Amino acid sequence: MSPLQALPPRAVEVLACPVCGAALAALPGDAGLRCAGGHSFDRARQGHVTLLAPGSRPPSGDSAEMVADRGTFLDGGHFAGVTAALAAAVLCDGAPPRTVLDLGGGTGHHLAAVLDGLPDAVGVVLDSSRYAARRAARAHPRALAVVADTWRRLPVRDAVLDRVLVAFAPRNGPEIARVLRPDGRLVVVTPAPDHLYELVGPLGLLRVDPDKPARLAASLEPYLDRVASGRHREVLALDRAAVLTLVGMGPHAWHLARGEVETAVAALPAPVPVTVSVEVATYAPART
Repeated sequence: MSPLQALPPRAVEVLACPVCGAALAALPGDAGLRCAGGHSFDRARQGHVTLLAPGSRPPSGDSAEMVADRGTFLDGGHFAGVTAALAAAVLCDGAPPRTVLDLGGGTGHHLAAVLDGLPDAVGVVLDSSRYAARRAARAHPRALAVVADTWRRLPVRDAVLDRVLVAFAPRNGPEIARVLRPDGRLVVVTPAPDHLYELVGPLGLLRVDPDKPARLAASLEPYLDRVASGRHREVLALDRAAVLTLVGMGPHAWHLARGEVETAVAALPAPVPVTVSVEVATYAPART
């Protein structure tokens, strides 16, 4: 295994001890993190750090197979348009950010692209899946990967982040508002009703809830106010292998048998037209 990349000091500075809430510092040799109260957290040999209170466990995250499919699909460039739309939204409001959190960020693919366009920024990928964190730990030299419970208090200090990104992941409204600076922004990517619609019937995929925008708003208000929104839509031409990884990397993988999906995909004409349709919305902390 190649040597681990160094923990970015400014990324470490935004983190908080999950036990007492104090600031964290890197241990000698970047072997882990420790707070002034003596609570320490070892760094895994794959490079990530788990920040959970004693006795706590993160909710079930993506499996190793799902993470492998996600890595293959995203590294293939199929969601490059989505990533570009997200990166553009990060830059469209205010000064370029210097601290970015990718909440539920998986393999860190989107954050890495955002950081490539922000030479002075550092980032943190926070996800409940240790398999995703293993990949995210090597996603970018200015990013740090953390396993944590995204539904509880985040292991992040108050008001230290310029941007929080949430792409196809759950949103913790009050915690996002707590960790954002007063002039910070949340950028959210959610599927539109026609996202992947060519695959829904033939493969039995989950349909996008038409009430999803209302539920998104309810999960964020009254903590954050929507200040901008846009839509990215394109039609991809995918081979059958790419379709399999697309299905395997998302929530569909939890309820569909792999063999059944392979059989259904084999019956599709190649290349397979697949609509990618997402909304990219920006939120600001609510003014009190």
